[in-house]
Formats: sequence, structure tokens, C-alpha cells
Amino acid sequence: MKIIQITDTHFSPGKPHFNGNWEPLARFIEESGADLVIHTGDLTVDGADKDEDISFSMDLMRQISVPMLLVPGNHDVGDLPGTSQPVNATRLDRWRRLVGPDYWAEDLDNWRLIGIDGLLLGTESVEEEDQFEWLQGMLEGRGDLRVAIFSHKPLFVDDPAEGDTGYWSVRPAPRRRLYDLIAAHDVALFASGHLHWAWKGHFDQTSVVWGPSAAFIIDTMEREMPGERLIGAVVHEFGEDVTSQIVAVPGMTAHVLDDVVAEVYPHVAHKVQRERTQ
Repeated sequence: MKIIQITDTHFSPGKPHFNGNWEPLARFIEESGADLVIHTGDLTVDGADKDEDISFSMDLMRQISVPMLLVPGNHDVGDLPGTSQPVNATRLDRWRRLVGPDYWAEDLDNWRLIGIDGLLLGTESVEEEDQFEWLQGMLEGRGDLRVAIFSHKPLFVDDPAEGDTGYWSVRPAPRRRLYDLIAAHDVALFASGHLHWAWKGHFDQTSVVWGPSAAFIIDTMEREMPGERLIGAVVHEFGEDVTSQIVAVPGMTAHVLDDVVAEVYPHVAHKVQRERTQ
């Protein structure tokens, strides 16, 4: 079984800076012989507040003949409490209405594929608890199926035991709960996006993969992270085990967010400017 993971496409009808990468990415998917595509979030530039961003982006996704499953990113449903766009019922409803479930499970061959809404983690909400209960049930009921989990935010950035990384990864308390579930149920793969860096590694017996963005890389606006800056996708091959290959997709443009951030995400540009002048 072959699964193509794509992530961080950041499509929008009103801010079309990265839309041109869809044609070569779609061609790559169609020619890959994939059985399934999994999008690990940030489908849109601003689906957290705009129906039209999600509708436009889903119209693109439906051009693909390969079945696709999606989990949301922070630009699709919002982020943690206290941020400028916190996850709330309105934002979750928009995703569920226009895309589908924000977390799901799919059994294919000898695998249980699980997609989780990583933006609920750390919200200390009923929605977060409901998802953890559901996830535990999906893992406990897997039988002999092996497990791969897909999420937008990674478990960690530099070290599995690191503290709170703020925007970049799952916060320590829900991360610990995930670690316990992963260890108890022999999860083979945890694949994510969000960082705009591409990297493969391991945590204990679990393979950890950060998919490369299909939209842009980040230059000096943010710190260096593990891995490499590239634009592309991940090819996951599932058999008795899973192998993952990070691929730079031909024809895609490696846009640099630093060059267009004032147009695409002006609030981020203002934040960076404030930090640099302090």
C-alpha cells in the first residue's frame, strides 16, 4: 500500500501566492500509483475564518482521482487559547461542514490509519477529551492491525523530552498522553507537517516524519530546525512495516515566506518586526 502525504499547501482564492504548486503536485500524485493521499493540514491560507478559502481548496483536492483524507492545521481551524485565532466551535464546524471529520480512522490492508486534530491538543476542552477517549478506543480496538497516526503538529521539535515549544509542537501534557498511548499500542508511524522543514527520525520504536510543505520554506524569520528546507511530499510504503521517503516534487516552486509574509500573513510580519525592534 502506497500513501502520499502532502501538507501545508496554503491555498486561497484571494491570496493565490502558492496556488501554482498545485498543478505539479497533482500530476505527481496521479503518476505515483498511490492508493491514498493524506493531507496533514494547513490546507488553506485562512480557512479558520473564511469559508471561501476552504471551499476553493477542497475544489482543488477533488480534482485528484486518488482517495484523500485530511486533518486540519492551525490555519484551517485555529490554534491554542490566547492566540489570535483560537480553536472554537465556529471554526471546527466550518471544517466539518466543508471538509468532513477533523479526526478519523481508516482500516486498509493490515493497517489502521488514524488522523487526529492536533489543534485540539492543549486546549483543555471537552473536544480535546472526546478526541483522546476516541483515540484510546481506536487503539484498544485495533486487534492485529498495525497503526500509523497523522497529525498537523509534530510531537516535538528538537528532543522528545523538551519543554513547551509554544507554536511549534504539541504541548508537554498532551504530548505525554500521546507518548503513553503510542507506547502501549506499538504505533509504527507518527507523521505530521506544520514546521515547513522535512525530517525523518525515531522516537523509541516509532518512526517520526515531518512532511515538507507544498507552499513555502522559511528563511530567517524563524530559527533553524532539524531536517532540510524543501518543497514536496512524502511517499509512505506500508507492508509488514512502513518506510517513508521525503520527495522534492519536480516543477514545484520553493517560495520563501519571508518575501511575501506582509501580503499573505500581515499579522505575522508585524509580530516579527516587533520582536526585531525590541
